[in-house]
Amino acid sequence: MQPPASRGPRHRGRLVAALTAVLTACAVAVPLVPASAAPVCGTTNAAQGKPATASSVEVGSPFVASSAVDGDNGTRWSSAPGDPQWLRVDLGSTQNVCGATLNWEAAYATAYQIQVSANGTDGWTSVYSTTTSTGGVQNVTFTGSGRYIRVHTTARATQWGASLWEFAVRTSTDTGNPPDPGTDVLLSYKKPGTASTQQNDPNCTGCTVDKAFDFDPSTRWATATDVGWVDPGWIQVDLGATAQIKKVVLQWDPAYGKSFQVQVSPTGTGDWTSIYSTTTGTGFKQTLTVSGSGRFVRMYGTGRGSPYGYSLWEFQVWGTGGAPNPQPVIPPDPRNPKQLVWSDEFNTGNGTKPDSNKWRPEVGTGQNAELQYYTNNNNAFTDGAGNLVLEARREVTPGSSCPVDPVSGSGTCQYTSSRLITHGKATWTYGRVEANIKVSGTKGIWPAFWMLGANILDNGTPWPNSGEIDIMEHLGREPNTAYQTIHGPSYFGGGGIGQMYALPGGADFASAFHKFAVDWDSKGMKFTIDDIPVITIDKATVEATRGPWVFDRPFFIILNNAVGGDWPGPPDATSVFPQRMLVDYVRVYQ
Repeated sequence: MQPPASRGPRHRGRLVAALTAVLTACAVAVPLVPASAAPVCGTTNAAQGKPATASSVEVGSPFVASSAVDGDNGTRWSSAPGDPQWLRVDLGSTQNVCGATLNWEAAYATAYQIQVSANGTDGWTSVYSTTTSTGGVQNVTFTGSGRYIRVHTTARATQWGASLWEFAVRTSTDTGNPPDPGTDVLLSYKKPGTASTQQNDPNCTGCTVDKAFDFDPSTRWATATDVGWVDPGWIQVDLGATAQIKKVVLQWDPAYGKSFQVQVSPTGTGDWTSIYSTTTGTGFKQTLTVSGSGRFVRMYGTGRGSPYGYSLWEFQVWGTGGAPNPQPVIPPDPRNPKQLVWSDEFNTGNGTKPDSNKWRPEVGTGQNAELQYYTNNNNAFTDGAGNLVLEARREVTPGSSCPVDPVSGSGTCQYTSSRLITHGKATWTYGRVEANIKVSGTKGIWPAFWMLGANILDNGTPWPNSGEIDIMEHLGREPNTAYQTIHGPSYFGGGGIGQMYALPGGADFASAFHKFAVDWDSKGMKFTIDDIPVITIDKATVEATRGPWVFDRPFFIILNNAVGGDWPGPPDATSVFPQRMLVDYVRVYQ
Protein backbone atom coordinates (compact mmCIF):
# COMPACT_ATOMS: atom_id res chain seq x y z
CA MET A 1 0.00 0.00 0.00
CA GLN A 2 1.10 3.54 -0.70
CA PRO A 3 1.13 5.49 2.57
CA PRO A 4 -0.05 9.08 2.64
CA ALA A 5 2.59 11.68 1.81
CA SER A 6 4.98 12.18 4.69
CA ARG A 7 4.36 15.44 6.50
CA GLY A 8 4.38 17.00 9.91
CA PRO A 9 1.60 18.70 11.82
CA ARG A 10 -0.56 21.16 10.01
CA HIS A 11 -2.00 24.31 11.56
CA ARG A 12 -1.71 24.12 15.36
CA GLY A 13 -2.04 26.62 18.19
CA ARG A 14 -2.20 30.37 17.91
CA LEU A 15 -1.40 32.12 14.64
CA VAL A 16 1.52 34.50 14.68
CA ALA A 17 -0.04 37.94 15.03
CA ALA A 18 2.68 39.78 13.15
CA LEU A 19 1.75 38.09 9.91
CA THR A 20 -1.97 37.48 10.20
CA ALA A 21 -2.70 40.83 8.60
CA VAL A 22 -1.99 41.77 5.01
CA LEU A 23 1.76 41.78 4.47
CA THR A 24 3.46 44.45 2.41
CA ALA A 25 6.65 44.31 0.39
CA CYS A 26 9.85 45.41 2.04
CA ALA A 27 12.39 44.33 -0.57
CA VAL A 28 12.70 44.33 -4.32
CA ALA A 29 12.95 40.93 -6.00
CA VAL A 30 16.04 40.62 -8.21
CA PRO A 31 15.46 39.02 -11.61
CA LEU A 32 17.80 36.16 -12.38
CA VAL A 33 17.70 36.76 -16.13
CA PRO A 34 18.30 40.33 -17.34
CA ALA A 35 15.66 41.85 -19.57
CA SER A 36 18.14 41.84 -22.44
CA ALA A 37 18.31 38.05 -22.16
CA ALA A 38 14.54 37.43 -22.18
CA PRO A 39 13.52 34.11 -23.70
CA VAL A 40 12.65 34.09 -27.39
CA CYS A 41 10.51 31.25 -28.73
CA GLY A 42 12.29 29.61 -31.64
CA THR A 43 10.88 28.18 -34.85
CA THR A 44 12.90 24.96 -35.11
CA ASN A 45 10.95 21.73 -34.50
CA ALA A 46 12.72 20.27 -31.47
CA ALA A 47 10.64 17.05 -31.68
CA GLN A 48 11.55 16.14 -35.25
CA GLY A 49 13.39 12.82 -35.44
CA LYS A 50 13.34 12.36 -31.67
CA PRO A 51 12.25 9.04 -30.06
CA ALA A 52 8.47 8.86 -29.72
CA THR A 53 6.17 6.40 -27.99
CA ALA A 54 2.42 6.22 -27.62
CA SER A 55 -0.28 4.75 -25.41
CA SER A 56 -1.41 2.59 -28.37
CA VAL A 57 -1.32 2.21 -32.15
CA GLU A 58 -4.30 1.43 -34.33
CA VAL A 59 -4.38 -2.37 -34.70
CA GLY A 60 -2.91 -3.63 -37.97
CA SER A 61 -1.91 -0.14 -39.11
CA PRO A 62 1.46 1.43 -39.99
CA PHE A 63 0.48 4.58 -38.05
CA VAL A 64 3.18 4.38 -35.38
CA ALA A 65 4.25 7.10 -32.95
CA SER A 66 7.43 8.04 -34.81
CA SER A 67 5.36 9.06 -37.86
CA ALA A 68 4.09 12.10 -35.95
CA VAL A 69 7.58 13.51 -35.46
CA ASP A 70 9.23 12.66 -38.79
CA GLY A 71 8.62 16.06 -40.39
CA ASP A 72 6.36 14.49 -43.04
CA ASN A 73 2.75 15.70 -43.09
CA GLY A 74 1.83 12.68 -45.19
CA THR A 75 2.51 10.16 -42.42
CA ARG A 76 0.73 9.96 -39.10
CA TRP A 77 0.25 8.33 -35.73
CA SER A 78 -3.14 6.88 -34.92
CA SER A 79 -4.19 5.32 -31.61
CA ALA A 80 -6.64 2.55 -30.91
CA PRO A 81 -10.18 3.74 -30.07
CA GLY A 82 -10.74 4.78 -26.46
CA ASP A 83 -9.85 7.50 -23.98
CA PRO A 84 -7.35 8.54 -22.76
CA GLN A 85 -4.49 8.30 -25.28
CA TRP A 86 -1.08 9.92 -25.43
CA LEU A 87 1.91 10.57 -27.70
CA ARG A 88 5.22 11.14 -25.88
CA VAL A 89 8.47 12.58 -27.28
CA ASP A 90 11.92 12.40 -25.69
CA LEU A 91 13.66 15.70 -26.49
CA GLY A 92 17.00 14.20 -25.39
CA SER A 93 17.70 16.75 -22.66
CA THR A 94 15.82 19.20 -20.49
CA GLN A 95 14.43 21.93 -22.72
CA ASN A 96 12.50 25.16 -22.15
CA VAL A 97 9.42 24.54 -24.30
CA CYS A 98 7.34 27.49 -25.46
CA GLY A 99 4.91 26.28 -28.12
CA ALA A 100 3.70 23.50 -30.38
CA THR A 101 1.90 22.85 -33.65
CA LEU A 102 -0.57 19.97 -33.79
CA ASN A 103 -1.67 18.87 -37.26
CA TRP A 104 -4.68 16.67 -36.57
CA GLU A 105 -6.05 14.02 -38.89
CA ALA A 106 -9.85 13.82 -39.13
CA ALA A 107 -9.80 11.69 -35.96
CA TYR A 108 -8.92 14.52 -33.60
CA ALA A 109 -9.35 15.13 -29.86
CA THR A 110 -11.73 17.74 -28.51
CA ALA A 111 -10.06 17.67 -25.09
CA TYR A 112 -6.33 17.31 -24.52
CA GLN A 113 -3.39 18.60 -22.53
CA ILE A 114 0.23 19.19 -23.42
CA GLN A 115 2.37 18.04 -20.52
CA VAL A 116 6.08 17.99 -19.63
CA SER A 117 8.07 15.67 -17.36
CA ALA A 118 11.66 15.24 -16.26
CA ASN A 119 11.69 11.45 -16.60
CA GLY A 120 8.78 10.62 -18.90
CA THR A 121 7.08 8.28 -16.43
CA ASP A 122 5.54 10.52 -13.77
CA GLY A 123 5.60 14.07 -12.48
CA TRP A 124 3.74 15.30 -15.55
CA THR A 125 2.98 19.03 -15.48
CA SER A 126 0.28 20.48 -17.70
CA VAL A 127 1.45 23.52 -19.69
CA TYR A 128 -1.56 23.74 -22.02
CA SER A 129 -5.11 22.44 -21.79
CA THR A 130 -8.30 22.66 -23.85
CA THR A 131 -11.71 21.02 -23.91
CA THR A 132 -12.89 22.79 -27.08
CA SER A 133 -10.40 21.72 -29.75
CA THR A 134 -11.74 21.85 -33.31
CA GLY A 135 -8.97 19.81 -34.95
CA GLY A 136 -7.09 20.90 -38.05
CA VAL A 137 -3.76 22.68 -37.59
CA GLN A 138 -3.44 24.23 -34.14
CA ASN A 139 -0.61 26.52 -33.04
CA VAL A 140 -0.46 26.85 -29.26
CA THR A 141 1.90 28.72 -26.95
CA PHE A 142 2.88 27.98 -23.37
CA THR A 143 5.88 27.88 -21.06
CA GLY A 144 7.42 24.88 -19.35
CA SER A 145 10.54 22.83 -18.91
CA GLY A 146 11.25 19.12 -19.23
CA ARG A 147 13.03 16.43 -21.19
CA TYR A 148 9.78 14.71 -22.18
CA ILE A 149 6.70 16.29 -23.70
CA ARG A 150 3.42 14.62 -24.58
CA VAL A 151 -0.02 15.22 -26.00
CA HIS A 152 -2.49 13.65 -23.57
CA THR A 153 -5.99 13.31 -25.03
CA THR A 154 -9.03 12.76 -22.83
CA ALA A 155 -11.98 13.11 -25.25
CA ARG A 156 -12.19 12.19 -28.97
CA ALA A 157 -14.32 13.93 -31.57
CA THR A 158 -15.04 10.69 -33.48
CA GLN A 159 -15.51 7.00 -32.81
CA TRP A 160 -11.95 6.43 -34.00
CA GLY A 161 -8.77 6.90 -32.01
CA ALA A 162 -6.67 10.06 -31.74
CA SER A 163 -4.54 10.76 -34.82
CA LEU A 164 -1.83 13.33 -35.59
CA TRP A 165 -0.10 13.94 -38.90
CA GLU A 166 2.58 15.89 -37.07
CA PHE A 167 3.44 17.12 -33.59
CA ALA A 168 6.04 19.92 -33.72
CA VAL A 169 7.56 21.41 -30.56
CA ARG A 170 9.23 24.80 -30.23
CA THR A 171 11.80 25.71 -27.57
CA SER A 172 13.23 28.93 -26.17
CA THR A 173 16.37 30.04 -27.92
CA ASP A 174 18.14 30.97 -24.67
CA THR A 175 18.13 27.54 -22.97
CA GLY A 176 20.84 27.85 -20.34
CA ASN A 177 20.46 31.63 -20.14
CA PRO A 178 24.02 32.65 -21.08
CA PRO A 179 25.13 35.74 -19.18
CA ASP A 180 25.13 39.08 -20.93
CA PRO A 181 28.67 40.56 -20.73
CA GLY A 182 28.72 43.45 -18.28
CA THR A 183 25.49 42.39 -16.58
CA ASP A 184 25.49 41.04 -13.03
CA VAL A 185 24.70 37.31 -12.94
CA LEU A 186 24.61 34.61 -10.29
CA LEU A 187 28.25 33.53 -10.14
CA SER A 188 28.04 30.97 -7.32
CA TYR A 189 25.33 28.68 -8.73
CA LYS A 190 26.45 25.04 -8.46
CA LYS A 191 30.06 26.06 -7.87
CA PRO A 192 32.30 23.99 -5.55
CA GLY A 193 32.65 25.10 -1.98
CA THR A 194 34.37 24.23 1.28
CA ALA A 195 33.60 25.06 4.90
CA SER A 196 35.03 24.92 8.40
CA THR A 197 32.70 21.95 9.05
CA GLN A 198 29.43 20.58 7.71
CA GLN A 199 26.56 18.72 9.34
CA ASN A 200 25.20 15.34 8.20
CA ASP A 201 23.46 13.64 11.09
CA PRO A 202 19.87 12.81 12.10
CA ASN A 203 19.30 16.42 13.21
CA CYS A 204 20.30 17.84 9.82
CA THR A 205 20.77 15.16 7.20
CA GLY A 206 22.74 16.25 4.16
CA CYS A 207 23.36 19.81 5.40
CA THR A 208 26.52 19.91 3.32
CA VAL A 209 28.41 22.75 1.67
CA ASP A 210 26.93 22.29 -1.80
CA LYS A 211 23.42 22.99 -0.46
CA ALA A 212 24.29 26.67 0.00
CA PHE A 213 24.99 27.08 -3.72
CA ASP A 214 22.18 25.00 -5.32
CA PHE A 215 19.59 27.82 -5.61
CA ASP A 216 17.20 25.64 -3.62
CA PRO A 217 15.83 27.41 -0.52
CA SER A 218 14.63 24.11 0.96
CA THR A 219 18.20 22.79 1.47
CA ARG A 220 20.93 24.25 3.65
CA TRP A 221 24.50 24.08 4.89
CA ALA A 222 25.19 23.96 8.63
CA THR A 223 28.29 23.64 10.76
CA ALA A 224 28.67 20.28 12.45
CA THR A 225 27.27 19.64 15.92
CA ASP A 226 30.35 17.94 17.35
CA VAL A 227 33.01 20.57 16.63
CA GLY A 228 31.19 23.19 14.57
CA TRP A 229 29.13 25.14 17.10
CA VAL A 230 32.08 27.37 17.84
CA ASP A 231 33.61 30.57 16.53
CA PRO A 232 34.91 31.15 13.96
CA GLY A 233 32.85 29.28 11.36
CA TRP A 234 33.07 29.80 7.63
CA ILE A 235 31.95 28.71 4.16
CA GLN A 236 33.58 29.66 0.86
CA VAL A 237 32.91 29.19 -2.86
CA ASP A 238 35.25 28.89 -5.85
CA LEU A 239 33.83 30.97 -8.72
CA GLY A 240 36.17 29.31 -11.21
CA ALA A 241 37.90 32.52 -12.31
CA THR A 242 38.45 36.06 -11.07
CA ALA A 243 35.19 37.97 -10.77
CA GLN A 244 33.99 41.43 -9.85
CA ILE A 245 31.74 40.92 -6.84
CA LYS A 246 28.79 43.33 -6.67
CA LYS A 247 26.28 41.68 -4.35
CA VAL A 248 26.06 38.87 -1.82
CA VAL A 249 22.75 37.38 -0.66
CA LEU A 250 22.65 35.40 2.59
CA GLN A 251 19.46 33.56 3.57
CA TRP A 252 20.16 32.52 7.14
CA ASP A 253 18.67 29.70 9.15
CA PRO A 254 17.90 30.67 12.78
CA ALA A 255 21.54 29.63 13.39
CA TYR A 256 22.87 32.89 11.96
CA GLY A 257 25.94 35.07 12.16
CA LYS A 258 25.69 38.23 14.26
CA SER A 259 29.32 39.15 13.61
CA PHE A 260 30.74 38.13 10.25
CA GLN A 261 32.70 39.30 7.25
CA VAL A 262 32.38 38.70 3.53
CA GLN A 263 35.87 38.18 2.17
CA VAL A 264 37.48 37.66 -1.25
CA SER A 265 40.73 35.95 -2.24
CA PRO A 266 42.57 35.12 -5.46
CA THR A 267 43.62 31.69 -4.18
CA GLY A 268 41.30 30.78 -1.30
CA THR A 269 44.23 29.80 0.90
CA GLY A 270 44.80 32.73 3.21
CA ASP A 271 45.14 36.02 1.35
CA TRP A 272 41.64 37.18 2.27
CA THR A 273 40.39 40.75 1.91
CA SER A 274 37.23 41.88 3.70
CA ILE A 275 34.63 43.63 1.50
CA TYR A 276 31.87 43.66 4.13
CA SER A 277 31.86 43.47 7.93
CA THR A 278 29.19 43.69 10.63
CA THR A 279 28.75 43.02 14.32
CA THR A 280 24.98 43.54 14.18
CA GLY A 281 23.82 40.87 11.74
CA THR A 282 20.05 40.39 11.77
CA GLY A 283 19.73 36.90 10.33
CA PHE A 284 16.94 35.94 7.91
CA LYS A 285 17.67 37.33 4.42
CA GLN A 286 20.46 39.86 4.01
CA THR A 287 21.18 41.40 0.61
CA LEU A 288 24.58 43.06 0.80
CA THR A 289 25.89 45.56 -1.77
CA VAL A 290 29.65 45.04 -1.95
CA SER A 291 32.60 45.78 -4.21
CA GLY A 292 35.59 43.51 -4.57
CA SER A 293 37.55 41.23 -6.85
CA GLY A 294 38.57 37.61 -6.41
CA ARG A 295 38.05 34.03 -7.47
CA PHE A 296 37.04 32.87 -3.98
CA VAL A 297 34.36 34.40 -1.76
CA ARG A 298 33.61 33.37 1.81
CA MET A 299 31.41 34.18 4.75
CA TYR A 300 33.64 34.26 7.82
CA GLY A 301 31.62 34.19 11.04
CA THR A 302 33.17 35.38 14.29
CA GLY A 303 30.10 35.72 16.51
CA ARG A 304 26.98 33.53 16.47
CA GLY A 305 23.53 35.00 16.88
CA SER A 306 22.19 31.86 18.61
CA PRO A 307 23.46 29.03 20.82
CA TYR A 308 23.81 26.93 17.65
CA GLY A 309 26.34 27.05 14.86
CA TYR A 310 26.19 28.78 11.47
CA SER A 311 23.68 27.76 8.84
CA LEU A 312 22.70 29.16 5.43
CA TRP A 313 19.85 28.15 3.16
CA GLU A 314 21.43 30.21 0.38
CA PHE A 315 24.80 31.90 -0.19
CA GLN A 316 24.57 33.76 -3.50
CA VAL A 317 27.36 35.75 -5.11
CA TRP A 318 26.43 38.15 -7.92
CA GLY A 319 28.67 40.12 -10.26
CA THR A 320 30.58 39.87 -13.52
CA GLY A 321 33.43 37.70 -14.73
CA GLY A 322 34.09 34.39 -13.03
CA ALA A 323 33.03 31.23 -14.84
CA PRO A 324 29.29 31.11 -14.16
CA ASN A 325 27.24 28.02 -14.83
CA PRO A 326 24.08 28.38 -16.93
CA GLN A 327 21.66 30.41 -14.87
CA PRO A 328 18.79 28.65 -13.10
CA VAL A 329 15.50 28.97 -14.96
CA ILE A 330 12.77 30.97 -13.22
CA PRO A 331 9.16 29.80 -13.69
CA PRO A 332 7.13 32.42 -15.57
CA ASP A 333 4.37 34.28 -13.79
CA PRO A 334 0.81 33.51 -14.91
CA ARG A 335 -0.38 35.33 -18.01
CA ASN A 336 -2.79 38.24 -17.64
CA PRO A 337 -5.64 37.48 -17.83
CA LYS A 338 -5.19 33.96 -16.54
CA GLN A 339 -6.56 31.06 -18.60
CA LEU A 340 -8.03 27.78 -17.42
CA VAL A 341 -5.37 25.06 -17.84
CA TRP A 342 -6.81 22.19 -15.78
CA SER A 343 -10.09 21.33 -14.12
CA ASP A 344 -12.32 18.58 -12.88
CA GLU A 345 -16.03 19.39 -12.87
CA PHE A 346 -17.16 15.95 -11.57
CA ASN A 347 -20.07 15.79 -14.00
CA THR A 348 -20.30 12.01 -14.11
CA GLY A 349 -22.96 9.53 -13.06
CA ASN A 350 -23.78 8.62 -9.48
CA GLY A 351 -21.16 6.30 -7.98
CA THR A 352 -18.41 7.03 -10.56
CA LYS A 353 -14.91 6.80 -9.11
CA PRO A 354 -12.50 9.77 -9.43
CA ASP A 355 -10.91 10.25 -12.87
CA SER A 356 -7.69 8.21 -12.78
CA ASN A 357 -6.14 10.56 -15.35
CA LYS A 358 -6.37 13.39 -12.82
CA TRP A 359 -6.33 11.84 -9.35
CA ARG A 360 -4.79 8.95 -7.49
CA PRO A 361 -5.82 7.79 -4.04
CA GLU A 362 -3.38 7.64 -1.15
CA VAL A 363 -4.12 4.51 0.83
CA GLY A 364 -3.34 3.88 4.50
CA THR A 365 -3.32 5.72 7.79
CA GLY A 366 -2.82 9.45 8.14
CA GLN A 367 -0.49 11.67 10.16
CA ASN A 368 -1.04 14.14 12.99
CA ALA A 369 -2.75 11.49 15.19
CA GLU A 370 -5.57 11.11 12.67
CA LEU A 371 -7.92 8.18 13.24
CA GLN A 372 -9.08 7.27 9.73
CA TYR A 373 -7.84 4.70 7.24
CA TYR A 374 -7.75 6.12 3.70
CA THR A 375 -9.22 3.59 1.26
CA ASN A 376 -8.56 2.86 -2.40
CA ASN A 377 -11.46 5.02 -3.62
CA ASN A 378 -14.07 3.09 -1.62
CA ASN A 379 -14.99 6.42 -0.01
CA ALA A 380 -14.66 8.65 -3.11
CA PHE A 381 -17.27 8.89 -5.85
CA THR A 382 -19.45 11.35 -7.73
CA ASP A 383 -23.05 11.85 -6.66
CA GLY A 384 -24.60 12.35 -10.10
CA ALA A 385 -25.39 15.99 -9.23
CA GLY A 386 -22.02 17.39 -10.31
CA ASN A 387 -20.12 16.79 -7.06
CA LEU A 388 -17.24 14.65 -5.89
CA VAL A 389 -17.99 13.01 -2.53
CA LEU A 390 -15.27 12.26 0.03
CA GLU A 391 -17.14 10.29 2.68
CA ALA A 392 -15.85 9.71 6.21
CA ARG A 393 -17.50 6.68 7.82
CA ARG A 394 -17.44 4.96 11.17
CA GLU A 395 -16.07 1.74 9.71
CA VAL A 396 -13.42 -0.64 11.08
CA THR A 397 -10.40 -1.62 8.95
CA PRO A 398 -9.24 -5.01 10.29
CA GLY A 399 -5.50 -5.34 10.78
CA SER A 400 -4.88 -1.59 10.76
CA SER A 401 -3.37 0.50 13.53
CA CYS A 402 -4.42 4.02 14.54
CA PRO A 403 -4.21 6.08 17.73
CA VAL A 404 -6.76 4.86 20.24
CA ASP A 405 -10.27 6.03 19.38
CA PRO A 406 -11.81 7.47 22.57
CA VAL A 407 -15.31 6.40 21.52
CA SER A 408 -14.55 2.70 21.08
CA GLY A 409 -11.31 2.47 23.07
CA SER A 410 -9.75 0.55 20.16
CA GLY A 411 -6.36 1.03 18.47
CA THR A 412 -7.66 -0.55 15.28
CA CYS A 413 -8.70 2.19 12.83
CA GLN A 414 -12.40 2.80 13.49
CA TYR A 415 -13.03 5.20 10.58
CA THR A 416 -12.47 5.21 6.82
CA SER A 417 -12.24 8.15 4.46
CA SER A 418 -10.56 9.37 1.26
CA ARG A 419 -7.47 11.33 0.28
CA LEU A 420 -6.86 12.17 -3.40
CA ILE A 421 -3.78 13.77 -4.95
CA THR A 422 -2.75 14.94 -8.44
CA HIS A 423 0.91 13.97 -8.02
CA GLY A 424 2.04 11.89 -11.00
CA LYS A 425 -0.84 13.36 -13.00
CA ALA A 426 -0.31 17.13 -12.88
CA THR A 427 1.62 19.75 -10.92
CA TRP A 428 1.73 23.53 -11.20
CA THR A 429 3.99 26.47 -10.38
CA TYR A 430 1.93 29.65 -9.84
CA GLY A 431 -1.58 30.44 -10.94
CA ARG A 432 -5.02 30.59 -9.39
CA VAL A 433 -6.07 27.34 -7.72
CA GLU A 434 -9.67 27.22 -6.57
CA ALA A 435 -12.41 24.81 -5.56
CA ASN A 436 -16.06 25.12 -4.66
CA ILE A 437 -16.59 22.96 -1.58
CA LYS A 438 -19.27 22.11 0.94
CA VAL A 439 -17.35 20.87 3.95
CA SER A 440 -18.36 18.07 6.27
CA GLY A 441 -19.13 19.16 9.80
CA THR A 442 -19.19 17.25 13.07
CA LYS A 443 -16.88 17.18 16.08
CA GLY A 444 -13.59 15.49 15.19
CA ILE A 445 -13.78 15.98 11.40
CA TRP A 446 -11.03 17.81 9.40
CA PRO A 447 -11.74 18.42 5.68
CA ALA A 448 -9.00 20.12 3.66
CA PHE A 449 -8.09 21.41 0.17
CA TRP A 450 -4.35 22.01 -0.02
CA MET A 451 -1.09 21.62 -1.93
CA LEU A 452 2.35 20.14 -1.27
CA GLY A 453 5.66 20.72 -3.04
CA ALA A 454 6.14 17.86 -5.51
CA ASN A 455 9.71 17.41 -4.26
CA ILE A 456 8.34 15.72 -1.11
CA LEU A 457 7.59 12.67 -3.30
CA ASP A 458 9.97 13.30 -6.23
CA ASN A 459 13.19 13.36 -4.22
CA GLY A 460 12.22 12.94 -0.57
CA THR A 461 12.51 16.57 0.51
CA PRO A 462 11.18 16.50 4.07
CA TRP A 463 8.20 18.47 5.31
CA PRO A 464 8.07 21.41 5.97
CA ASN A 465 11.00 22.17 3.64
CA SER A 466 8.86 20.95 0.76
CA GLY A 467 6.34 23.72 1.41
CA GLU A 468 2.62 23.45 2.05
CA ILE A 469 -0.23 25.69 0.85
CA ASP A 470 -3.46 25.21 2.79
CA ILE A 471 -6.23 26.76 0.68
CA MET A 472 -8.91 25.46 3.03
CA GLU A 473 -8.88 23.72 6.38
CA HIS A 474 -12.00 23.39 8.48
CA LEU A 475 -12.52 21.95 11.94
CA GLY A 476 -15.81 20.31 12.83
CA ARG A 477 -15.65 21.82 16.31
CA GLU A 478 -15.48 25.35 14.78
CA PRO A 479 -18.42 25.39 12.32
CA ASN A 480 -18.15 29.11 11.58
CA THR A 481 -14.44 29.30 10.62
CA ALA A 482 -12.01 28.19 7.92
CA TYR A 483 -8.22 28.56 7.80
CA GLN A 484 -5.79 29.49 5.01
CA THR A 485 -2.09 29.02 5.76
CA ILE A 486 1.37 28.36 4.34
CA HIS A 487 4.08 26.26 5.96
CA GLY A 488 7.80 26.21 5.17
CA PRO A 489 11.19 26.03 6.87
CA SER A 490 11.11 28.01 10.12
CA TYR A 491 7.34 28.68 9.89
CA PHE A 492 5.27 25.55 10.28
CA GLY A 493 2.74 23.88 12.57
CA GLY A 494 1.39 26.51 14.94
CA GLY A 495 3.94 28.96 13.52
CA GLY A 496 2.55 28.77 9.99
CA ILE A 497 1.70 32.03 8.27
CA GLY A 498 -2.03 32.42 7.75
CA GLN A 499 -5.40 33.66 8.85
CA MET A 500 -8.79 32.36 9.85
CA TYR A 501 -12.04 33.61 8.32
CA ALA A 502 -15.44 33.57 10.01
CA LEU A 503 -18.69 33.59 8.05
CA PRO A 504 -21.00 36.54 8.75
CA GLY A 505 -23.77 35.98 11.24
CA GLY A 506 -22.21 32.85 12.68
CA ALA A 507 -23.17 30.75 9.64
CA ASP A 508 -21.88 27.16 9.40
CA PHE A 509 -19.47 26.39 6.52
CA ALA A 510 -21.04 22.93 6.29
CA SER A 511 -24.42 24.37 5.36
CA ALA A 512 -23.50 25.60 1.85
CA PHE A 513 -20.85 25.58 -0.86
CA HIS A 514 -18.03 28.12 -0.59
CA LYS A 515 -15.27 29.03 -3.04
CA PHE A 516 -11.74 28.72 -1.65
CA ALA A 517 -8.85 30.05 -3.75
CA VAL A 518 -5.22 31.15 -3.81
CA ASP A 519 -3.68 33.46 -6.41
CA TRP A 520 0.03 32.69 -6.47
CA ASP A 521 2.97 34.16 -8.37
CA SER A 522 6.67 34.97 -7.95
CA LYS A 523 5.92 37.79 -5.49
CA GLY A 524 3.64 35.93 -3.09
CA MET A 525 0.09 34.68 -2.55
CA LYS A 526 -3.37 36.10 -2.03
CA PHE A 527 -5.96 33.87 -0.34
CA THR A 528 -9.70 34.41 -0.72
CA ILE A 529 -12.95 32.78 0.40
CA ASP A 530 -15.99 33.53 -1.77
CA ASP A 531 -13.76 36.16 -3.47
CA ILE A 532 -13.33 37.98 -0.14
CA PRO A 533 -9.62 38.68 0.62
CA VAL A 534 -8.46 36.78 3.72
CA ILE A 535 -4.69 37.23 3.73
CA THR A 536 -1.97 38.41 1.34
CA ILE A 537 1.47 36.95 1.99
CA ASP A 538 4.46 38.74 0.48
CA LYS A 539 7.51 36.68 -0.45
CA ALA A 540 10.05 39.40 0.34
CA THR A 541 8.55 40.00 3.78
CA VAL A 542 8.60 36.29 4.63
CA GLU A 543 12.26 36.00 3.58
CA ALA A 544 13.20 39.05 5.63
CA THR A 545 11.28 38.12 8.78
CA ARG A 546 10.48 34.40 8.90
CA GLY A 547 12.68 32.25 6.68
CA PRO A 548 13.22 30.98 3.13
CA TRP A 549 10.42 31.04 0.54
CA VAL A 550 9.99 27.55 -0.96
CA PHE A 551 7.04 28.16 -3.27
CA ASP A 552 8.73 28.90 -6.64
CA ARG A 553 8.44 25.28 -7.77
CA PRO A 554 5.84 22.65 -8.78
CA PHE A 555 3.08 21.76 -6.30
CA PHE A 556 0.31 19.17 -6.46
CA ILE A 557 -3.27 19.33 -5.17
CA ILE A 558 -4.71 17.28 -2.30
CA LEU A 559 -8.34 16.78 -1.25
CA ASN A 560 -9.01 14.86 1.94
CA ASN A 561 -11.59 14.43 4.67
CA ALA A 562 -9.69 13.47 7.81
CA VAL A 563 -11.09 12.15 11.09
CA GLY A 564 -9.47 13.18 14.34
CA GLY A 565 -5.97 14.59 14.58
CA ASP A 566 -4.14 16.61 17.16
CA TRP A 567 -5.54 19.93 15.90
CA PRO A 568 -9.28 19.20 15.54
CA GLY A 569 -9.30 16.55 18.28
CA PRO A 570 -11.08 13.20 18.05
CA PRO A 571 -14.77 12.49 17.56
CA ASP A 572 -16.87 11.84 20.63
CA ALA A 573 -20.23 10.27 21.35
CA THR A 574 -22.02 13.28 19.85
CA SER A 575 -20.23 13.01 16.48
CA VAL A 576 -22.44 12.03 13.54
CA PHE A 577 -21.28 9.70 10.75
CA PRO A 578 -21.11 9.32 7.81
CA GLN A 579 -19.84 12.79 6.89
CA ARG A 580 -19.66 13.94 3.28
CA MET A 581 -17.28 16.58 1.93
CA LEU A 582 -18.72 17.69 -1.44
CA VAL A 583 -16.50 19.21 -4.16
CA ASP A 584 -18.35 20.97 -6.98
CA TYR A 585 -15.19 21.61 -9.01
CA VAL A 586 -11.41 22.10 -8.82
CA ARG A 587 -9.84 24.53 -11.32
CA VAL A 588 -6.35 25.81 -12.09
CA TYR A 589 -5.75 29.02 -14.08
CA GLN A 590 -2.38 30.22 -15.37
